[in-house]
Amino acid sequence: GFFIFIEYQDIKKKEISDRYNSILIDFSNENRDLSKEKLIEIIYEKDSTYSPLSLYFIIDNKLINERNEINDLFDILIKKTSLENEIKNLIIYKKALFNADFYDENDLLNNLKPILNTESVWKSHALYLIAEYYYSKNEKQKSKEFFNKILIIENPNQEIVRKTQKRLNRDLGE
Repeated sequence: GFFIFIEYQDIKKKEISDRYNSILIDFSNENRDLSKEKLIEIIYEKDSTYSPLSLYFIIDNKLINERNEINDLFDILIKKTSLENEIKNLIIYKKALFNADFYDENDLLNNLKPILNTESVWKSHALYLIAEYYYSKNEKQKSKEFFNKILIIENPNQEIVRKTQKRLNRDLGE
């Protein structure tokens, strides 16, 4: 029974892969709506590989303009799709990045809380996004606090560290 289940999963994964690739190959301005619907169907399949790729394709090609609809699709990936922790954290970060211009302070912090409360590889990215958010709101002290957190966490992204040091030195007087 176990081997039959594994074989079924492999067949289903290949079928989703074929559908996804076919959508991308056939994609054009004339069939945008059909492509969008098929990609949404793949998101609802909750496949760990092709569901996120489908959402990213939808966003990159602006197949959905309604932010709430995109957020609902992000939530399917985050809450209902079986993903490795770091992939889930990446999707949480991308959702926050997608919404950063529209979020208020609490929404941004609440959205990124699952990343901030772990030692995720995306933690320095999340802290940087929050620091830049505060900087854009001219809340320099809060911005500085989050930039400084980047410098003390374990294993931060080195490009983020470089950008942080540049921002602190140039704009925040350190």
